[in-house]
Amino acid sequence: MVPNNLLQVDNLKKYFPIERGVLRDTIGQVKAVDGVSFVLKEAETLGLVGESGCGKSTLARVILRLLPSTSGSVLFEGINLFELKSSKMRGLRKKMQIIFQDPIGCLNPRHTIEFIVGEPLAIHRLAKDKERRMRVLELLNLVGLSSDSLSRYPHEFSGGQRQRIGIARALATNPKFIVADEPVSSLDVSIAGQIINLLRDLQERLALTYLFISHDLRMVEYISNRVAVMYAGKIVELATKEEIYRRPMHFYTRALLEAVPTLYPKTRRSRLLLSGDLPNLTTPQGCPFHPRCQEIKPECKEIEPELIEIQNGHFLACHHIFSC
Repeated sequence: MVPNNLLQVDNLKKYFPIERGVLRDTIGQVKAVDGVSFVLKEAETLGLVGESGCGKSTLARVILRLLPSTSGSVLFEGINLFELKSSKMRGLRKKMQIIFQDPIGCLNPRHTIEFIVGEPLAIHRLAKDKERRMRVLELLNLVGLSSDSLSRYPHEFSGGQRQRIGIARALATNPKFIVADEPVSSLDVSIAGQIINLLRDLQERLALTYLFISHDLRMVEYISNRVAVMYAGKIVELATKEEIYRRPMHFYTRALLEAVPTLYPKTRRSRLLLSGDLPNLTTPQGCPFHPRCQEIKPECKEIEPELIEIQNGHFLACHHIFSC
């Protein structure tokens, strides 16, 4: 059985205005997300990688309508999220949740774990009183926390335990789609591995669909089905993880992968080093990667490459497909 498309993002853009003066006149725009398109199937994990500031978290927040979009569309189960009124969007939010990067900052220190995990149930009127408490206990057990956590506060838990609490809260409304925004970046390696294994186990048990954002390319390889590489607000390469990690075609993708530490550095070919300047996101021209590319040609400075499918399921944005 072929899985259905759960999420479809089409030409999504998010521009932030640059303002100046007392009257806050707009003198330009920062193109944080600039024409991103992809499809996410049910029970799939799409890894999203790229340098800091490339627009990964902004893209995730626009998809969830935590930030307004500039243009484009996001279809969730065939429904355009940007056309929904607030009341209807609130009902749909039960199916879409987010796990935040900071397991400390995302938990209110003044509330108990019972209140924090049960709050989505109260907001969406899914359970109350005794039924809500039973559901919270079920969620805590699901993420590997004991029942004595109910009356405790976030500061009484370790970083890994706090992230488990955040995951339990995200699962409270039985979502289909979860954005995991750098969920293990602040954790020790061993604890991060436990959280990743928990996410994989939950996906198998609950048929969850993930958009997994991370700087850690090894984590992305472990948990993802497909990988999208983002640079300067655009996706420059998208393919299965096998294609991305074994046969990367974009110079930027290759440079990212070769920067990953290895136990056998002597077996690695000469490392690709990125040089040049980061692109200007206010007035981009040509390929956004051309100031740092070692295979630059004249058209790279003038014409922006489109993200096209060069073979089955492998998308690339480059003017020199066969030389990448």
